[in-house]
Amino acid sequence: MKLKQRVVLLAILLVIFIFTKVFLIDNLDTSAANREDQRAFHRMLAGLRVELDPRLEHTLQSPWEIAAQWVVPREVYPEETPELGAVMHAMTTKKIIKADVGYKGTQLKALLILEGGQKVVFKPKRYARDYVVEGEPYAGYDRHNAEVAAFHLDRILGFRRAPLVVGRFVNLRTEIKPVATEQLLGTFMTVGNNTCFYGKCYYCRETEPACADGDIMEGSVTLWLPDVWPLQKHRHPWGRTYREGKLARWEYDESYCDAVKKTSPYDSGPRLLDIIDTAIFDYLIGNADRHHYESFQDDEGASMLILLDNAKSFGNPALDERSILAPLYQCCIIRVSTWNRLNYLKNGVLKSALKTAMSHDPISPVLSDPHLDALDQRLLGILATVKQCTDQFGPDVVLVEDRMTLSHL
Repeated sequence: MKLKQRVVLLAILLVIFIFTKVFLIDNLDTSAANREDQRAFHRMLAGLRVELDPRLEHTLQSPWEIAAQWVVPREVYPEETPELGAVMHAMTTKKIIKADVGYKGTQLKALLILEGGQKVVFKPKRYARDYVVEGEPYAGYDRHNAEVAAFHLDRILGFRRAPLVVGRFVNLRTEIKPVATEQLLGTFMTVGNNTCFYGKCYYCRETEPACADGDIMEGSVTLWLPDVWPLQKHRHPWGRTYREGKLARWEYDESYCDAVKKTSPYDSGPRLLDIIDTAIFDYLIGNADRHHYESFQDDEGASMLILLDNAKSFGNPALDERSILAPLYQCCIIRVSTWNRLNYLKNGVLKSALKTAMSHDPISPVLSDPHLDALDQRLLGILATVKQCTDQFGPDVVLVEDRMTLSHL
């Protein structure tokens, strides 16, 4: 064989070798990542059932100190939380030492201080479990049970971006009124044999109070994030106008996502993928009211999108508001880890997992069966949307590897 032919042959063999090596390494990496996703899924399932137990072993810290130390730039609580039951038990049983109005926002809530100085937000029950909220997808009062269900869905999806929430029964006469501020106390009234209050907020009205069953009021308590992590509020790029006849740009501009991608903080870092994760989360729970969102201050787009205020959810199980998925179907990208998790939850696994996760909550059953069934149905819609994207652009474009690990310091 001539020298020239040998050189050409060696060059071809070298190219084949390099291609094969790169292909194999890429496949091995992908396979390893998928295996880790599967292991994480099984760990989640194994830890789903959270029994509210006051015991804290191997530590002298309070439940509040433990929960505060969990918070880092990319998660509110870690993947493995053996103390979660103790923290949630404290949230639902610790003595209330102060009660005030929840000024911010449009919906009725109260700010409670629990023994040990921990702040929580209390949202009262307004609807029976089987009540269907008609009208726009963002209609109606806040749903306290939706906050509980959304927190557990956040655990199941592996996002870990929602503050801790648990159900709680409070005696308004003996637990709240003796420690209430004048502002809150001034909104109390008696309707029939029931103690009620209407609080102070944008839509709070004396004519629309929340009423207990006698003195006992069912509600949810959300753990306040540590003050060392101040929040920054952002307008959601896919927010609604809330004005009849006036559309937001994303509702008529098919290239809207391209414009978003050129705008900070969506032009780099994890924020756009967080927006898409959140759209999936909101579509599952039926939340079309995320007009703003919060991140940690001075994060330069690197911190998580925090899944706060999920109470405008689980209003109508028969309504699948596809526009909530606009960030997904307009951008046609999704994290591989999110895609894998959604596929693991098919065939009734999601409904079963959420039912198990909520089974030990004090206000269980948290959701009615139609809402649980709706979750599985909406999951199919998300999977079909991603398939449309991969059919159009290919999986290499749509499925984005984003396993960025940020410093927890």
